[in-house]
This record gives sequence, C-alpha cells and structure tokens, in this order.
Amino acid sequence: MTTGMADRLGGGVAARMAHYLQVLTQAKKAGRSAITSHEISEYTHVNATQIRRDLSGFGTFGKRGVGYSVDALIGEISGILRTAGQHNIVLVGGGRLGQAIAEADVFADHGFSIVGVVDSDPAKVGSSCGLLTIRSSNELPQLIEDNQVIVGVVAVPAEAAQDVADELVRAGVRIVFNYSGALIDVPPHVTAHTTSPAVELLYALYFHLA
Repeated sequence: MTTGMADRLGGGVAARMAHYLQVLTQAKKAGRSAITSHEISEYTHVNATQIRRDLSGFGTFGKRGVGYSVDALIGEISGILRTAGQHNIVLVGGGRLGQAIAEADVFADHGFSIVGVVDSDPAKVGSSCGLLTIRSSNELPQLIEDNQVIVGVVAVPAEAAQDVADELVRAGVRIVFNYSGALIDVPPHVTAHTTSPAVELLYALYFHLA
C-alpha cells in the first residue's frame, strides 16, 4: 500500500515538484544561476506550460526571457515540499546496493543525512559502508530513536524486503524508500515508495518509441 507524498498537494503535483527540484539541484551543481521552463521540460518530460502552471500556483518566480533563478526556486520548492532543513535516514542493507546508495550524494543534495547502516549478516557488521560503519540490525530500533530517523531505506534482497519494512515501521519510521524492487505493504500512516531501474527504463522507452 502506497500513500501520497503530501497532504496539501495532489500526488501528481507533488511528484512533478520533486522532479523539478532534482533538475534544479543538478543545475546548481553545474554552476547554473538561471533555468527556463523549457529546459526543465527537457529533463522531466513535463510540458513547459504545465511547469509554469504548477509554479505559478505558489507565486511568481520567473521572469519572461530570463527564466527562473535556480537558487530561489530550489528554496521555494523545498518549502512547498517541506524538505527544507536536515532529515535523518537509516539504511538497511550493507551489500553492493547499500554501498552504492551510501556513497552517492543524491540524498545529501536534498538535505537528507544517512546516520546509520545496519545489516543482519554478522560478516558485514563492523565493515565500512560509505563513511559509516555497518552495525547489527539488532541496533535498528535504538538507532532510529536516538537520531529521530523518519526515513528508512531498504536495500536488501527482494525476499527480505517486507520483513525489513515491518521492522522499520515498528521502530517508528514514517517513510520507507524501497530499493529492493519487491512490493511491500505498510500501514496507512506510513508512506512507501518503491523504485526500480526497470520502471525508469520503461518510462524512457515510452517517450523514445512514441
């Protein structure tokens, strides 16, 4: 069961805003100070008119002929999506997928900090995962409580994903980000999102073949 991204936005608007924010963040890292709705459209496959309509619903951000200030729009959308500030994440799974997630900067780019990595395999406990040391999965509840973790990332084999999601929910996590590709069930008060390279590829092929 998957819940919406934000109570005050429709799911479609919130999803598009998140895509805009990702493009803007990468534009800032590339040294860009301004960006147009047409440029955002090229990276998100959202019509430029729809982009302007989405953004105009929250204020006047752009200038005709110039585009949007990258820094200003990042601040505005972060506020709209309530992502401004620091949010803590715990990563479950210290294998190859977990290592790749821990070493990527995608979360840090948006103010999320991975504060702990746990694994049920004793052979992995004590080894490095990114800049962190892998801890035993038995420490998961205390890790979540001590760091006020709201997001749990599942990077385990598909057959173990539901059990891990259940553990995260019991420990108080409110958002489960599932990289296993398996379908997971969570209670109504918890948001679950499953990401899959296959889904992204199918989406890209649709636009290529259309």
